Amino acid sequence: MTPPLPPAEELRILDMELRHLDARRVQLLARRAQLIALLRQPSPPAFPPAGPVPRQPETTAPRVQNVLLVLGGVLLTVAAIAFTLVSWGHLGIAGRSVVLAAVTAAVLGAPVPLLKRGLRSTAETLAGLGLALTVLDAYALHEVALTTVDGTGYAAVATALLAGMWWGYGKGLGELKGLEGLGSPRIPFLAALGAAQLPLLLGAVAVDASSYTTVAALLLTAAFDTAVALRTSARSLRIAAAVGMYGMGGWGVVTAGVLSWTATGPGAAVRAAALLACAAAIALYAAGRTPRRGLATGAAVTGGLLLVAALGGIPRALLPGVWTVPGYLACGVGLLAAVRGPLPDHVRRGAVRASAAVQVLAVAWALPLAVVALLGPVAWTGRVWSGAPSDLRAAVTVWAPWPADAAARTLVLVAAAAVLAGAARATTAWRDRAVAGAVVLVWATALVLPAVLRLPYAAGLSVQGLTAVAVLAVAGYARRTPTFLASVLLSLLTAAGLVLLSLASRGATLTVLAVLTGIFAGAAAHRRLTPVCASASLAGAALLACAVGAAADRSPAHTALLVLVVPAAAALLAARVPRAAVPVEATGAVAGLLAIGLAVTDAPVLALVLALCGVIAAGTAVRADRRWAGYVAAALFVSATWVRLGSWGVGTPEAYTLPVTVPALVVGFVRRRRAPETSSWTAYGPGLSATLVPSLTAAWADADWPRPLLLGTAALVLTLLGARHRLQAPLLLGGSVLVLDALHELAPYLVQLAGLFPRWLPPALAGLLLLALGATYEQRIRDARRIREALGRMR
Repeated sequence: MTPPLPPAEELRILDMELRHLDARRVQLLARRAQLIALLRQPSPPAFPPAGPVPRQPETTAPRVQNVLLVLGGVLLTVAAIAFTLVSWGHLGIAGRSVVLAAVTAAVLGAPVPLLKRGLRSTAETLAGLGLALTVLDAYALHEVALTTVDGTGYAAVATALLAGMWWGYGKGLGELKGLEGLGSPRIPFLAALGAAQLPLLLGAVAVDASSYTTVAALLLTAAFDTAVALRTSARSLRIAAAVGMYGMGGWGVVTAGVLSWTATGPGAAVRAAALLACAAAIALYAAGRTPRRGLATGAAVTGGLLLVAALGGIPRALLPGVWTVPGYLACGVGLLAAVRGPLPDHVRRGAVRASAAVQVLAVAWALPLAVVALLGPVAWTGRVWSGAPSDLRAAVTVWAPWPADAAARTLVLVAAAAVLAGAARATTAWRDRAVAGAVVLVWATALVLPAVLRLPYAAGLSVQGLTAVAVLAVAGYARRTPTFLASVLLSLLTAAGLVLLSLASRGATLTVLAVLTGIFAGAAAHRRLTPVCASASLAGAALLACAVGAAADRSPAHTALLVLVVPAAAALLAARVPRAAVPVEATGAVAGLLAIGLAVTDAPVLALVLALCGVIAAGTAVRADRRWAGYVAAALFVSATWVRLGSWGVGTPEAYTLPVTVPALVVGFVRRRRAPETSSWTAYGPGLSATLVPSLTAAWADADWPRPLLLGTAALVLTLLGARHRLQAPLLLGGSVLVLDALHELAPYLVQLAGLFPRWLPPALAGLLLLALGATYEQRIRDARRIREALGRMR
């Protein structure tokens, strides 16, 4: 009997068998899918066709029929026009008119039997030809019996009559066909709609009407097109009516807007407003009857904007020009009253969007005032401590002009802020954005108000500081992200503008920087404000240190020592408050760079500043998550050493390179002790290269013997150490430097020796060398491979 297998071995065999079964199942499923795909493909014919494959037609019969019918109708129409205007001159216009009327009646009646036989396309083509002939009949009637009637007035009446006749003709043919509505034929209805665009416009031109009457004719035509587009069920007729509605309505709205904008009196403004109100009524009617929500909302927005343009044009004509935008804004805000009425949702939504668009445009018109108040003080950077101006308006208009309508712009900001505040209370969907927008507009108002009121310079600075504190408080108590972000950004902008304003006076600069530093330091106690406010406080402290040094008449290099307090404080604060570590350390780094830039003019002080920065970076590197700062500290210490040596006039390159090489070798030795798999190039290569390469360069340019001797000795020691410990980096670097140093020392003798031999000797020696290498090629390759393997076994 076979003894039972151990459980582990039996489990291994079971797993192997299951894997084989799974693989076989996958193969069978794949083959099954291939067979199903083959069965679903159409089977090829058993025998190929004996003759050539017949060509497929390039077009269909209905298309050919339509092309032929259209071409025939066009040719017949051209012939009729030529007949009426040019040919058969011996008959006279009256005779031609009689003949043309008879032909027209025959052509218009021809579609009747064709429709009964089901020849719809042919009947519609002949119907179109008959409509064209009616136009020629109207022309002939004017030339025969109504020659004294004005041509434009006659055209207006004729187009109206033709539109009605064509519409009735189309309905008659449709009823004959047994169709409901306006389904077929389409040409009479489209022609009637096209002719209906002209009567009112031509009538206004015929009576030499004013611009207002002409615009009214355009808008009435657009209203007719709107009614047709909303009430008809035929897609082609609905599209044609929409084209007429947008074309005639757009023409009328643009002209009415121009009339409203150029109106100089109340009468003209009222008439233009009536026209715009008529256009608004058409758009709102379309919004209420359109079933599609997107089109309905767009029409409602258009109607709301037209209504605002209509109502705002009246105060524009009555009030001074500076109150034009506030007048339109008042109308836009009043449009929100329609939201509370019994209106459909899409109409209400369109009214709100129209009002919002008006408010956005008004705020965009008012924002340049805030830009001047915010960026105007930048000019004080070129006039630091030149003297305080008389008032805040003079302080912000050093290089930017002050707008003449500043009061109206301020009123617009206040009104828009009030509307957003009301919207935040009335709605929940847009509450966060509305509150953030209201905060921004209130801040802009507070920013420009001191300059608008021409407050004294000191009072204006106080108001700006209170504004920064208020916005910072809003950020501290804000629960929503948009409001918080907006408030934080506004507080920083206000503080920056306040610092720029304070540059006019020494006392103002010191006071403002000290106060802002304290304010942001206190606000940093708030958990959400800690990263931003701590960084802002450190930045203010750095600027305050620069201002104190300048006020004390200290040189920039000595002021840099005072600025270094900020990076030290940033390092300590980052260790105590981890959540603000990154922005605080970034601010400290910028302050350190500022200190280095200030000390550039004094080399000894610069060396001291670099060394102190290295101490701060080394202290930061003590933290476990900031080990990389150790490299920065090393670079700063090395830079400090170099600067100090340069200030002492030291020209020996080893004095600059050995302070880098020794720590680098120590770090590499420690790393190999902790991680033996580390390559010698990684551990010792950078440190050795830092000294060997500059020393070799100096030795080749040195005509004396001590430097090459010392360099050769050091390279020999490195080579022996590399061979002893089987390390690539010391062996190759030391050997290469040793060979190059020896060549430098032997170069004069080699030159003298070369002059003693004939010129043919070097080529001959080269040839012999090549022959020797060729003779022992395989052995040389084997030796080179052994050398490479030996080097490869080194680390």
